[in-house]
Amino acid sequence: MTIDIDNRTNFVWGEKWEEIIKKAVWTSLEVEKFLTECEISVSIVTNEEIQAINREFRNIDKATDVLSFPQLTFEEGEIADVNEKNEIVLGDIIISIDKAQQQAEEYEHSLEREVAFLTIHSMLHLMGYDHMEPEEEKEMIQKQKLILQKTGFVL
Repeated sequence: MTIDIDNRTNFVWGEKWEEIIKKAVWTSLEVEKFLTECEISVSIVTNEEIQAINREFRNIDKATDVLSFPQLTFEEGEIADVNEKNEIVLGDIIISIDKAQQQAEEYEHSLEREVAFLTIHSMLHLMGYDHMEPEEEKEMIQKQKLILQKTGFVL
């Protein structure tokens, strides 16, 4: 499996943060029984950069905490893009470290927990989940809680 992590901020990034993201990714895949080798890209950005991306791709001119760009629709018969290692290209996750820090303070939990949560939330989107309808949202919230618990980050 390939997990590309790109820190495009001044936030001091280290092995600890990479391990948090990798654990959130692996546990998400494990819970969903997504056993196929895949590639996931995770970018850590500022509020300014995520706002520009949000404006360009979603026509929403404001910063957000995380954006997900799935490469699969999970429709029957879909042929997945693969990388040079023959891994399925699952998609891209973009996390605003500024928003993550703000939300960690607001919700009174650690930044580690917030980064794990945002990664898990986005992973579920990459695997076809959404929260536009109440039932979808309920299912996604339950999955997020389960995965957070399995990673050791509790709500």
